[in-house]
Amino acid sequence: MKKLDRYILSKYLTTFFYCLILFTAIVVVVDVSEKTDNFVKSKLPALQIITDYYFGFIPRIDAMLFPLFVFISVIFFTSKMAERSEIIAILSSGVSYRRFLLPYAVGGILLSIILWLGYQYVVPKANLKWGNFETKYIDGSTGIESNTYSYKQKLYFKMDSNTYVGIKGYDTITKSGNGFFVQRFLKNKLVYNLRCDQFNWDSTASKWKLFNVEQRQFDTLSERITRSTELLIRYNFKPRDLRKDTYLKDQLPTPELNELIQLERLRGSESLNTLLVERYNRDAIPVSVLILTIIGAVLASRKIRGGSGLHLAIGVMISVLYILFSRFSLVFATKGNFTPFIAAWTPNVLFGMLAFYLFKKAPK
Repeated sequence: MKKLDRYILSKYLTTFFYCLILFTAIVVVVDVSEKTDNFVKSKLPALQIITDYYFGFIPRIDAMLFPLFVFISVIFFTSKMAERSEIIAILSSGVSYRRFLLPYAVGGILLSIILWLGYQYVVPKANLKWGNFETKYIDGSTGIESNTYSYKQKLYFKMDSNTYVGIKGYDTITKSGNGFFVQRFLKNKLVYNLRCDQFNWDSTASKWKLFNVEQRQFDTLSERITRSTELLIRYNFKPRDLRKDTYLKDQLPTPELNELIQLERLRGSESLNTLLVERYNRDAIPVSVLILTIIGAVLASRKIRGGSGLHLAIGVMISVLYILFSRFSLVFATKGNFTPFIAAWTPNVLFGMLAFYLFKKAPK
């Protein structure tokens, strides 16, 4: 790595982390002002609010705005270099434009890897911490008369292509419930039926413990009934699968999310597309960091009247367009027939083409 590469890369990273810290502080101050009443009502000490809420909130919001921070920081320090005619001097010395962009690409790849690792493991844990606090102290979900965060009623789903499960009520905190039944069909005929009054999760055996169980097996001419006071049995769903809250997909590390996707695909779940979009976005969003880095470098490397202010305005406009494309793709994938993989990667493809076009048209 040459001195020029170290110079540009150090400018890139220091500006990015400064931008990250500054905007994070602003977001935290705004969030504190909005949720002060909730914090006061929770009667929690300040230290616990910081550890239980903001240790989850900050990684979550930073990951969400990470590409925007990258884009703004690249445009800011590159436009300053252009104003001081540093880029003109670099290109006039015989350095090709492609070679000039190499440290930008290296920095973009480095930050993309950091964001990718964060999305796979760190951000889900942060979302879990933030989500638990949000639902307990902010959303104000109380009571068991309806489906709340801790208590679920009338759960029905497919365990596999022929087996259906129903639960009258389930408490996600105690991992226990009532009114449990399993029905298995073969060629549209009921061949097995299980019912029990109470059930709970046995964490030691990693199985479900059923109480007052009645099992019925049917064949063409007869019916066999088996009754048990207590039965320990393994099913292909776990307590986390019964939560069914909007935060679940964001709180699972990628290996667990992949496992949940396989189960939901087997069950024919209606929420499968939402899970798939989340999974593909964890790979697609980090790639956008590299794409936006190249776009920002190409846009800001040209010395124009208006300086960094105009460059930043253009950068914000492009960032808004990228976010809009991402939101539209998400809506079409979850509410329509848009393929989740295409929905996640379409913004990258479109803005990748824009980056290539700007590179070709940039003054060399």
